Amino acid sequence: MSKRKPLIAGNWKMNLDKLTGKKLVEDLANANIDYKKVDVLVAPSSILIQPALCSLSKIKNSIIVAAQNISHEEKGAFTGETSAAMVAASGAKYTLIGHSERRQLYVDTDQLINLKVKKALEHNLSVILCVGETLWDREASAAVETVLAQVGKGLKDIKSLTKIVLAYEPVWAIGTGVTASPKDAQNMHKAIREYVAKIRGKAVADKLRILYGGSVTPINAKELLSQKDIDGALVGGASLKSEDFLKIINFDKK
Repeated sequence: MSKRKPLIAGNWKMNLDKLTGKKLVEDLANANIDYKKVDVLVAPSSILIQPALCSLSKIKNSIIVAAQNISHEEKGAFTGETSAAMVAASGAKYTLIGHSERRQLYVDTDQLINLKVKKALEHNLSVILCVGETLWDREASAAVETVLAQVGKGLKDIKSLTKIVLAYEPVWAIGTGVTASPKDAQNMHKAIREYVAKIRGKAVADKLRILYGGSVTPINAKELLSQKDIDGALVGGASLKSEDFLKIINFDKK
């Protein structure tokens, strides 16, 4: 298992509302979690960030709140967008950037993603930078090449990686119930870490947390998170139910 502190992140996507989101964060906050051993993060939709933070402020806990996306623009006439400054002012500490759904559905390019990473860092937000190959890439034996290219372009001109977390999410495994085998996931995580070591140095790569995302469940979490280079999970559907999410958070207690 990795010596890096695991991060278990729950991406709510466009789910839950004020009441169900409040209930979920309160369940998590009141649960028995050893924050010395694991970091826990929830990423609500932007309209639910403030209610989530308000609920958590009333309970002694260490749960991190993140945005699911930010604009690459500072401010202006960009209807429907949320700026990094707004997210930071809300009290959220992280943002996801480059999730596969953003790449596929909203055509977030590697260049745009890089601008978003820079904008997040300008406002002192930590970043979970998502990378991953499609089924076409994998069947064409281009999975590693694709993922490493996304890593390199996403981190272009980023001087320090201290506020960066990477999340490897094979697109073909997201929301499908199909999961990369622990061996396949480990091999990709190892390739990513070796690539970061090549471009930024081994010391930086050794400290970098790389999460796995792609149909993580209470059933497969322990085997996946026990791999040497897997430092946590980016969880989708299983993060919407406190019972399931807590089983993933406490994967090492099974």
